[in-house]
Amino acid sequence: MERRGNDLLTRHIDQLRNAVRVTRRTHPFTIDAWVALPDHLHCVWTLPEGDADFSTRWRLIKTIFARSVPIGERRSEARLRSGERGIWQRRFWEHAIRDKDDFAAHVDYVHFNPVKHGYVRHVADWPLSTFKACVRRGLYPQAWLGPNEQTTLSGEWGE
Repeated sequence: MERRGNDLLTRHIDQLRNAVRVTRRTHPFTIDAWVALPDHLHCVWTLPEGDADFSTRWRLIKTIFARSVPIGERRSEARLRSGERGIWQRRFWEHAIRDKDDFAAHVDYVHFNPVKHGYVRHVADWPLSTFKACVRRGLYPQAWLGPNEQTTLSGEWGE
């Protein structure tokens, strides 16, 4: 199992959800897919027509979250010198979705990430994901939840 470091994102999931919720009030976006792992996250968003400002949204989410959790994460010498937290990467990867197949591939990548990193054996077993909500919306077959599973999400992202 791959482990990259801290568990701030999952340990402080309510603060992360709040940072998303607060950001969406002033800079709206639709969450198409989201997964939070202990030390990183992946998501697919749809921004309003004519708006491509992912950077401001990420800056707000990162800032609000970082201010809401106690300092204690491991920080490099460079981050210590500059007064930066050790929570976030300095950059993010942005990709403009080309078509339905590209959208489906990216949503699948987001949801499969907990399996890829060895946290669970089945996508439906990771609780901090929009996978079950996507099943409920018809993006995935109901059968993918497995036996005795209900299509309820254990906490909406920023709703």
